[in-house]
Amino acid sequence: MAPSAIIFGCTGTRLGPEEAAFFRDADPWGFILFARNIESPGQLRALTGALRETVGRNAPVLIDQEGGRVARMGAPWWITWKPVRELCETIDDEALLQSALTLRYRLIAQELRAVGIDVNCVPLLDVATPDSHPVIANRMLGDDPRAVAARGRAVANGTLAGGVVPVIKHIPGHGRAAQDTHLGLPVLTTPRAELEARDFHPFRMLADLPVAMTAHIVFAALDAERCATQSPAVIAAIRDEIGFDGLLLTDDISMGALAGGPAERAGAALAAGVDAVLHCNGDLAEMTAIMTAVPRLEGAGLVRALRAEASRRAAEPVDVPEALSRYASMGGKVCHA
Repeated sequence: MAPSAIIFGCTGTRLGPEEAAFFRDADPWGFILFARNIESPGQLRALTGALRETVGRNAPVLIDQEGGRVARMGAPWWITWKPVRELCETIDDEALLQSALTLRYRLIAQELRAVGIDVNCVPLLDVATPDSHPVIANRMLGDDPRAVAARGRAVANGTLAGGVVPVIKHIPGHGRAAQDTHLGLPVLTTPRAELEARDFHPFRMLADLPVAMTAHIVFAALDAERCATQSPAVIAAIRDEIGFDGLLLTDDISMGALAGGPAERAGAALAAGVDAVLHCNGDLAEMTAIMTAVPRLEGAGLVRALRAEASRRAAEPVDVPEALSRYASMGGKVCHA
């Protein structure tokens, strides 16, 4: 039987019996982890194993390990990286920068696979603007769409080489949003031609990658009433104009940008055409409610999910101390290693 079209978070560093029983019944496609779930390498390996045991298969386990402000794993056990935007502004030579990005995310992937995590929500392909909200500004790869695409490819290549599946985000583009989507819903009035030429470009260039995450943003030129996550018109643009035919996930439906109850939010996104819903806060009551609106994966969504799982591969060998030394020689810096 196919898994459910949902990815869930959990509450703590170990699964309680009620959580485990819920996950066994709900059978989510995958799980996502946050800092609240992480103590040490041994604990984290045990947790990822326990999560997979509840569903009886090698379910994908996701994390946001960008480096910089968004990093769920940190010192003393794992490398603490400078923000990626800082790296992009430090290294002037574009070819050298792309090599450094590939190396950085190869090392991040090495740490993830060692604790049972096999999907990382990188790269951000959002194109920076002067209006980009601080919650995302120093997480972006630049303000030129072509450079963002090339740098995003370097990030994805390093991630894949480490045996981890990348998730491009936030499709079709978050860079113009001056509002934090954790708190409210940005509305953009940018003309469609400008969106297609600038914001969509990096996603179009990386449309071959296996997984993408939506933006909780209203693009009025495409749909003035609904945010991208819940808009059939925007989802159609992602599929037809951008050309992305991989597994399409929502951003976290617990965020303040969306209205309505958990089941209503999930149902609207699935009805719009996303393949699977992401719910991150681990609230058991919310997760139980969501399951009334979430079906099993089927049809094209199931094919995309299976394709995404199949993109997990054995990690290429890496000498970590040598790679860190090489990264430093390129101009890259870490806070703790």
